[in-house]
Amino acid sequence: MTTTRVGFLGPEGSFSHEAVTLLGVGEPVAFPRIAEVLSRVASGELEAGLVPLENAIEGTVSATLDGMVFDHDLMIVAEVVLPIALHLVARPGVALAELTRVASHSHALAQARGFLETLPSVGLFETTSTSQAAADVAAAAEPWAAVSSTMAAQLFGLEVLAENIADYPGNATRFVLVRRHDIADPTGNDRTLIVCFQDDDRPGSLHSVLGRFAARDINLTKIESRPTKTGLGDYCFVVEFDGHIADDVVADCLTDIQAHLMHVKFLGSYPVTGEIASVHRAEVSEARLEAAQWMQGLRSRISKVG
Repeated sequence: MTTTRVGFLGPEGSFSHEAVTLLGVGEPVAFPRIAEVLSRVASGELEAGLVPLENAIEGTVSATLDGMVFDHDLMIVAEVVLPIALHLVARPGVALAELTRVASHSHALAQARGFLETLPSVGLFETTSTSQAAADVAAAAEPWAAVSSTMAAQLFGLEVLAENIADYPGNATRFVLVRRHDIADPTGNDRTLIVCFQDDDRPGSLHSVLGRFAARDINLTKIESRPTKTGLGDYCFVVEFDGHIADDVVADCLTDIQAHLMHVKFLGSYPVTGEIASVHRAEVSEARLEAAQWMQGLRSRISKVG
């Protein structure tokens, strides 16, 4: 049996590596850029790719969203939300007072700004990723440290000097698993992501789209505009909402928008993650079973009259 190869944003020890390991869907393969992960999946070289879509602090990951909207036809089939905990790590035996440099990705350094300001004599150095910073620190002879993850520290034999140093402890990143053609089966608690392209700029166009969702009582979970890269002021709308393309009400809504308002690019329907989502799916399944039994009972009473 062929093992599914899943691309992720490397190097090993990155938060993307941690997320793909947590999802446990195949053999992880590291790539240096998000764009490369997406292109390898689109070409068929990889069966799947796991890429970051949204961060609680930094917001949408543009490289992922723009790659899926403009460059490739890929489907989101799963998501995983990973809490992002940043730690200060160094080689065994290096003390906090000895440090001369702290290295990490620019976002990680920014998110730990408050803690790093307590080390005024330490220089900051940007790297391509948090895991690359850990690798550089492990290879250095100088007393350096990295802002990195526990996984990277363990991978490169580093020790934690200070735990949870981020300014905002509730940070998390949502990663999505993408494939070329597959659409995930409905679970009863799903989300769908689409992009709406305007044929021409006219007043009330976005309002008309949102009205289609409101009329069908479909809950929107995210909406944002993205420049189409075709001209100043030309935007498309990225819309995420509760429901699955297999749901009649969702299918009817998207058909209506496609036919009368805007061109729709479908980016996938996928199960919502988390313990609450699992409980909700179980409740939905039980409710559907009870409803089916109720309807079966009514239909069993149908008989010819006369």
